[in-house]
Amino acid sequence: MTTDFTNPNPYAAPRSAVADVYDGGTDAVQPVKLWSAKGRIGRARFLAYTLFSYLIFIVAAGVMGGILGFSGLARSEGVIGGLTFLLAIPYLVFYVLTGIQRSHDMDWSGWMLFLALIPFVALIWVFKSGTKGRNRFGAPPPPNGIGVLIGAWLLPVITVLGILAAVALPAYQGYTTRAKAAQVERP
Repeated sequence: MTTDFTNPNPYAAPRSAVADVYDGGTDAVQPVKLWSAKGRIGRARFLAYTLFSYLIFIVAAGVMGGILGFSGLARSEGVIGGLTFLLAIPYLVFYVLTGIQRSHDMDWSGWMLFLALIPFVALIWVFKSGTKGRNRFGAPPPPNGIGVLIGAWLLPVITVLGILAAVALPAYQGYTTRAKAAQVERP
């Protein structure tokens, strides 16, 4: 009879290392799952994925508009609306899935994402930090790469530039109108 000194109980079930089971280590992170409601993503990754998916949606809508314009189908509003709706479905599904994962990072249920429909409440998903370490939804998300950080910082920059453009363009348009009117009044 051989004696196993690592397991003092000879009647215990044998143990084996299994690669697909979380080992409970404190330094372990879980992989990012793009099209899943399970797992966690941090706020920088949430911002970057939201921005990049929105840009992909805008480019796809522009390509679709160009195709419809050249084919002559752009005259029908029903075709444009229907195809835009079909194009928006994957974008909205992706946004909901990443929002659920971001909720999981804050140790909230995915159903809390309905709160994001209330104006200004959605900013919680941007400003509230995630749970440190493991929570009930799994291990922490992986550290952010340079692409994620660039995408996360591009979102507020693009937002500020959009607000400045929304204010400056009408003011400039009014200025050019007044300048042309002043030129006409001069003899």
